[in-house]
Amino acid sequence: MTRFGYFLSCEEYAPDQLIDQARRAEEAGFDALWISDHFHPWTDAQGQSPFVWSMIGAIAQVCDLPVTTAVTCPTVRTHPAIVAQAAATSAVLLGEGRFTLGVGTGEALNEHVLGDVWPHAERRLEMLEEAVEVIRRLWEGDVVSHEGRHYRVDTARIYTLPDTPPPIFMSAFGPKALDVACRIADGFITTQPDADAVATFREAKGKDAPTQAGFKVAWGPSRDEAIDAAYALWPNAGVPGELSQVLPSPQHFEQASDLVTREAFAENGAFGPDVAEHVEAYAPFVDAGFSDVYVANMGPDYADMLAAYGSDVLPELRSRT
Repeated sequence: MTRFGYFLSCEEYAPDQLIDQARRAEEAGFDALWISDHFHPWTDAQGQSPFVWSMIGAIAQVCDLPVTTAVTCPTVRTHPAIVAQAAATSAVLLGEGRFTLGVGTGEALNEHVLGDVWPHAERRLEMLEEAVEVIRRLWEGDVVSHEGRHYRVDTARIYTLPDTPPPIFMSAFGPKALDVACRIADGFITTQPDADAVATFREAKGKDAPTQAGFKVAWGPSRDEAIDAAYALWPNAGVPGELSQVLPSPQHFEQASDLVTREAFAENGAFGPDVAEHVEAYAPFVDAGFSDVYVANMGPDYADMLAAYGSDVLPELRSRT
């Protein structure tokens, strides 16, 4: 049966709002949480970027839902040894079986901030594969020294560990990334209703291998008001192709987003208070076979959105699946 989760957008909401959303999501009956890991928001209008590991620690104190990072890039901005420690502590705080480390190759938007050169896509995949190897070795609890092509670790040991290492899921777009995910990941993450990718991953990892997808909606008093609020904050959602991986600043995303019209933006997703529209937005992901589907709200009306999902949307989804 499909699980339905809520996506905490660290790019848009302040720390206290994210904590409030996590609490409300549990009360509404969501099954799990995603949380983004960003240094910058996509646009200045979004206006936030709290540190994900601090947020997970706080959420662990107010909410019992499982949490997946969607996604952490353990390659450039943050060394994989540090990610291994942060993820291990998060797993302990959340409780056994309630933390998943979602990883991906990241975006220049977040990863260039220390002045490192942003690698090409194949190099990023190579770095991610080595990073995951380092993380898994450190989670074994032994003293680790590693001399790899991209990373060095010198007699490092993580002392605070969960009883069972958390699973590692990988975000993958395109065949090369999916091939790496099939080799190194316990689960598959995407934001596209890609049934073929689900089938490929399960062919490699088993018919019950976990697959997660996420998308965004905007609740509001009316459809037009919801579109206006979402378009003001998230026009970057319409930026195509690899631009999202290579543009280095919110200002660049704002410039690229000038090409995204309000009409084109409104063609994708559910906007406003129509419960049926929100239910139908899930159909492509459920039909594609994802085991978990996560939804994020765009705009200020998240409290009303979560209440409506609890009373109407989630019960209808569960009755269908």
